[in-house]
Amino acid sequence: MAELRIAQERVEFLPVRQVTDDTSILTLKNFVFEPLCRWQDGFVRPGLFARWECTDGGRNWRFFIREGAVFHDGKACEADDVIALIDSILQSVDSFGMKWSYARYFADTMFAAESRRCVRVANPEPIADILDIFSEFYLCREDSSGSPILGTGPYRVADYQPRSRADLERVSASTAPPRIVITAHPEAEARYRALKEDAVDVAVKLERMEETIDYDPAYRWTKTPNTLSVMYYLNCALGLFAAPEARLAVNHSVDAQFIIDELFQGLGVPSSTVVSPHHFGHRAAGVAPIPFDRDKAKALFDEAGSAGEIVIRTPKTMPEKAERISEIVQASLNAVGISARLDIQTDRPEYAREVGRKEIGDMAIFDSSPNSSFRVLDDKISSSVKAVWWQGYHDPVVEDLIRSANRAVSDPDREWAYGRCLARLNANPPWLYLFHPIEVVACKTDLRNISLDPRGVLLIR
Repeated sequence: MAELRIAQERVEFLPVRQVTDDTSILTLKNFVFEPLCRWQDGFVRPGLFARWECTDGGRNWRFFIREGAVFHDGKACEADDVIALIDSILQSVDSFGMKWSYARYFADTMFAAESRRCVRVANPEPIADILDIFSEFYLCREDSSGSPILGTGPYRVADYQPRSRADLERVSASTAPPRIVITAHPEAEARYRALKEDAVDVAVKLERMEETIDYDPAYRWTKTPNTLSVMYYLNCALGLFAAPEARLAVNHSVDAQFIIDELFQGLGVPSSTVVSPHHFGHRAAGVAPIPFDRDKAKALFDEAGSAGEIVIRTPKTMPEKAERISEIVQASLNAVGISARLDIQTDRPEYAREVGRKEIGDMAIFDSSPNSSFRVLDDKISSSVKAVWWQGYHDPVVEDLIRSANRAVSDPDREWAYGRCLARLNANPPWLYLFHPIEVVACKTDLRNISLDPRGVLLIR
């Protein structure tokens, strides 16, 4: 195939300093740029950094750029380029205007170019989780017009029409298509229609179609569970959910599979802890979702003590169908004797800021997107850190387990340590766990080399 045509939700190259979990943008980045390290089903593998060395129990690291790494304008990729990227990210804010957590992770870290191809990293405490963090950093530079499109990846940008279209040309020796054309179709129905009309060869994120997916056998269909967690933060500091029994009770109160079937055409996997089955440590945790059991929920709520009416905060969307999910959760709580009312925020960016300020009522729907178990635990669970998304949860056992995990260096030690954290968080949940979405891709039947990784990134083998 001389040209592969892809329809996706967005086509946009974000500023160099901006990290994102948007799967459309990550797919585009994955073609044109290289991550410093490559995330692969929870583990971290070489990316732009071909190898690394660790000494002093995880305090000192040396990362080596792969031989022959060159930007698409011909400039050699060097350690100074990597350090400039890291510096720009550490000084930036996210799409809601909130400071990234990366600056906190690296508050005491020193980055230096030991040679043109070697980046040295030194930290006062062990920082084995630097590999997870580096898997989120994609190296790129701006071109002469100021567009952030110069990478070291397998494709270069031949033409770019922001928010509309990107034409990519292969620069590496490969059996992958010589040319990729990606076009933006914000509506899922429009993406599927473009495939049916032979305007594209691949249509992604079809799980977002409002109409029932027909799974037409004229196309090859791929369904992949995503690492995203749709969940509710619980106010663990004040009110009903300060009691561990109530937090467990609310998890028994809500039938996550019913929500998946009723609102999402069955396209979801019930959650069992704060991260997905594809996250580091989940296999070692060996936990199952907390079962739907109204009788057990009632008994646990009785043990926790009544708290009057509770407030469920929700935006209209992000997560998808957030308000409709919240209506089901409200009815589920009413069914076990808990009076609940919805507080709807129509301004989604402001809703995120409110959650960051701990203005969540008694519970607030959100989605947890980091692919790093370290980041989820550090940003959202740890009462030692008390970071922006932490909502008052405190369990001394969890804190000890997080500290042990953060100090583990080898993959087997880290996986075992994170597994113990995740298992404890199943037994003593800080959130209402719901589900991980399943993403759907349709493509022409002869495209056997197309796949979707658990982050929702389209891959060409």
